[in-house]
Amino acid sequence: MASSHEWAVGNEHPDAPTSLSSHHPIARNLRDIRHRVGVAARAVGRNPDDVRLIAVSKTFGFDQVRMAAHAGQTEFGENRVQEALRKCDEGNELDLRWHLIGHLQTNKVRKVVQPFSWIHSVDRIELLQRLEQVATEQETHLSLLIQVDLAGETTKHGLQPSNLSRILDVAAGCQAVRVRGLMLLPPFEENPEQTRPYFRQLRELRDEVVASGVDRTMLQELSMGMSHDFETAIAEGATMVRVGTAIFGTRTVPVSTV
Repeated sequence: MASSHEWAVGNEHPDAPTSLSSHHPIARNLRDIRHRVGVAARAVGRNPDDVRLIAVSKTFGFDQVRMAAHAGQTEFGENRVQEALRKCDEGNELDLRWHLIGHLQTNKVRKVVQPFSWIHSVDRIELLQRLEQVATEQETHLSLLIQVDLAGETTKHGLQPSNLSRILDVAAGCQAVRVRGLMLLPPFEENPEQTRPYFRQLRELRDEVVASGVDRTMLQELSMGMSHDFETAIAEGATMVRVGTAIFGTRTVPVSTV
């Protein structure tokens, strides 16, 4: 697990080798994505340092993760627990920060509390309470995002907006885990403008809940935007973008969360 330090603009590791494989496609892709993040943020008057790049490494081997780490990337996202745990073990010496962005079953909570720094996919009170219980037992702390369903897709998980206040009430009493924002997985559209309304709705939902009196520190983060639409998400307020194929290349298995 990474240390508590967090780095600005693309999460560059301060000790990353500057000359190692700088011409590798992954290194070039990361430079391009970081540049695009900066351009998108500045275009709407935002500080690029306020947007965190999560490199989604699902289905890619640890060699690719290592190459991205050598190019300065410190934060990585994974969907499947077993695959992620193998990479977490291999990456111990690299001081990486791991984000679980895929659906989490309650019976797998004990496996993820220590290796992961962030869970993006909390979508029910039962899961929140289980994470709090296990994190307390293991004497660790964990940052959480509430996954919200704005599209009503039966094939995807997520909390209904009408239930958000209730889960935040429960979260306010937690000590070992801390809810820090919301996550969105909108319907896939080739045209990023077709996902813009969902990004805007998530930001507006956050603002409405904060206006109702909920502690803003619980809703500072908005995890939204993937390889094909992260610039649109940034324009609508994303503080975390989950980018996979634009960094690592095309997958052989379709993945809807990157």
